[in-house]
Amino acid sequence: MVAGTLLSAPSSAEPGRPVPGHDGPRPGEQTGDRTTHSSDGIRGKIAPRILGRAAAPVDTGWLSYPMAPGLTFTQWDRVDARGTIRAYLMTAQLGTPGLSIDYLGADEVPERKPVLDMVVEQAAIGGVNGDFFDISDTGAPLGIGASREAGLIHGRTSGWNAAFSISKAGVPEIGDLEVKAKVKGHDELRLEYVNSPTVFARRVGIFTPEWGRTSGSNVVDGQKKNVREVVINEKNRVVSNKGKLSSGKKIQGAVLVGRDKMAKRLAKLKVGSKVKVNYRVAGRPQVALTGNRQLVDERIRTVVDDSEMHPRTAIGVDRDTNSVLFLVIDGRQSFSRGYTMVELANLMIELGAEDALNLDGGGSSTMVGLRPDGSLGVLNSPSDGKQRPVPDGLQLTYTPLSQ
Repeated sequence: MVAGTLLSAPSSAEPGRPVPGHDGPRPGEQTGDRTTHSSDGIRGKIAPRILGRAAAPVDTGWLSYPMAPGLTFTQWDRVDARGTIRAYLMTAQLGTPGLSIDYLGADEVPERKPVLDMVVEQAAIGGVNGDFFDISDTGAPLGIGASREAGLIHGRTSGWNAAFSISKAGVPEIGDLEVKAKVKGHDELRLEYVNSPTVFARRVGIFTPEWGRTSGSNVVDGQKKNVREVVINEKNRVVSNKGKLSSGKKIQGAVLVGRDKMAKRLAKLKVGSKVKVNYRVAGRPQVALTGNRQLVDERIRTVVDDSEMHPRTAIGVDRDTNSVLFLVIDGRQSFSRGYTMVELANLMIELGAEDALNLDGGGSSTMVGLRPDGSLGVLNSPSDGKQRPVPDGLQLTYTPLSQ
């Protein structure tokens, strides 16, 4: 391969199988011996069994160049006993003056856009797709998203908390994060969701202006009875309390949504009363983004699924070099078979990550960055044949030091 030239190959689109949003297994959650690996829910090809001792993999087609001070891009092909994959890696050296990592999202939480569009809008120089999302309904991410400027944008208190974060002290970390949320003075209200795609049974969720407009019964799995909507204005006063969920109304203060017994408890909030809601990520990290599961913990592989091969996106932390590793593996294409979860974890360890997290894969897997000629573009080959619009991700920005 000629240095400075990106590898290219035709990509093939594969139709997605919608995953319904309900109180049960979610995209990416492991149930028994079955793991859903991406928001599209497509079943991947089963990795061939390797009998006996496999030959060492062979890496070819290397391309590596600096995107910016402290940020390096590397691309290569790997051939092993199971076939060929193509890998893309951005390595960000934290502490480099002017280089920063932040949450990446559209204007509203449920809005979906191509990663490239969001990177351009933020004047960033790179980015990858992020969390699994409610692909068949609201489009919103399943877990936590927090940015340097806005703090917690969306999240849930339990059930989807494996995350990449940058701590208040500026340290990159991977592990479980806890969301703290409460209706002040009303401990009886179980507030567990902040701008989340679903408020599950017997729970309460809050929707803020970052959500955009009310979504009706879409956020309660279509439930029409035993639900309650409480509208709070910017001055923390209840202006409406109804047993029917509105749709398409712009959220200017906040909207509390409850189901079942929590709907009955919400009904007791009187119009005109003062209601204040507090929510944050414990520890107040500067940046946070969840995935479905941790791949590597202290250089120990924590996943066992070595069956289905898919396109993958993952993020890792190399504490020895204070670097963050953004990794994308192409899949569902003739030139790149995709990786299993075990293979993805093993490669992260090989690349130097002490800890690593699996992000949304399949047709969502996208890496955007500067090409050798300085232009911004999609660096991998998304398996849909084009970028899949997604709700969030992570971005890299570089601001040159003033002279």
